[in-house]
Amino acid sequence: MSIPLASLESIPTCYATVSIGTPDTPLDQKLEAIAGAGFQGIELGFPDLLSFASKRRNEQVQPQDFDTLCDVGREVQQLVEKNGLKVVMLQPFSNFEGWEQGSAGRDDAFRRAKGWIRIMQAVGTDMLQVGSTDSPHALGSLDYLASDLGQLADLLAPHKFRLAYENWCWATHAPLWKDVWEIVRKVDRPNVGLCLDTYQTAGGEWADPTTDSGLIEREGGKEALQRQFQTSLEIMARTIPKEKIYILQISDAYKPRTPLDPNPDKDGLRPRARWSSCLRPIPFDGGYLPVVEVTQAVLKTGFRGWFSMEVFDGGPDGSDQDWKDLKGYAKKAMASHNRLLQEAADS
Repeated sequence: MSIPLASLESIPTCYATVSIGTPDTPLDQKLEAIAGAGFQGIELGFPDLLSFASKRRNEQVQPQDFDTLCDVGREVQQLVEKNGLKVVMLQPFSNFEGWEQGSAGRDDAFRRAKGWIRIMQAVGTDMLQVGSTDSPHALGSLDYLASDLGQLADLLAPHKFRLAYENWCWATHAPLWKDVWEIVRKVDRPNVGLCLDTYQTAGGEWADPTTDSGLIEREGGKEALQRQFQTSLEIMARTIPKEKIYILQISDAYKPRTPLDPNPDKDGLRPRARWSSCLRPIPFDGGYLPVVEVTQAVLKTGFRGWFSMEVFDGGPDGSDQDWKDLKGYAKKAMASHNRLLQEAADS
């Protein structure tokens, strides 16, 4: 399928609130910068909601104080609308699926799900991002994972809410796009689709932050890796129906200056999770992933829905930045979005 540039002009633009400033940066400043750069929507990050609520209440609001979060969430909705934006998605809902029956983790997962649904109502969004679980306690059967997600979809359905399932490339059982797509097919609900991500796709199948080259090292070298990755993208473009892609998240990655330790850190974070947390810039700003190629594969499905900048840019050394110019950074992100569309188009 060809990708005419004219067909990309109507793609709506989104920016994740967790991808500009820090959780301590006032939410109104983040929204002003995002709107001022021309973005149309936001992914509302749960850390930003918690921070906003804590400032409003002058105390530390807890993640499961859903009454307070819903009250404050209605204020957030008004603030978003004041800036001419919409809340496209609430994120990131993590470690939901795979808990053993009767476990405390499973009880907590469903309690959180019901609370987050209330928050979705309060902030005025219809989409929940669910990342593929990275819990070491998650059971590995794809049928079991799909059953859990089906139950979550059924909780969302009466509200006409959707579930956008994303492969986190460090996940315990579903780190690749093929894994989450297989699970979504097994779930087989009209309100369950995919949140695809340029970083998660290329970072899981092409790049490796633990090697000197920054690439997955296998027999046949870089050429074999490139062929295998290209085949994966061709399969994606051929097999995923466009209506089953709900959103595409955009980011690149810096090659770590020294390879990351392949073992989990003291907090249990795997190397790709550590890489993700602070070494993900906007495209064309120092990263090395094949972001254009992943974007082309998604566009070849016919998808023309939300493109969302979700970056975690701590600079090339991951030490964070001063965030003195939020508006300038947001405008740079919009310029990156426009360049990405131009480079992804083939006519």
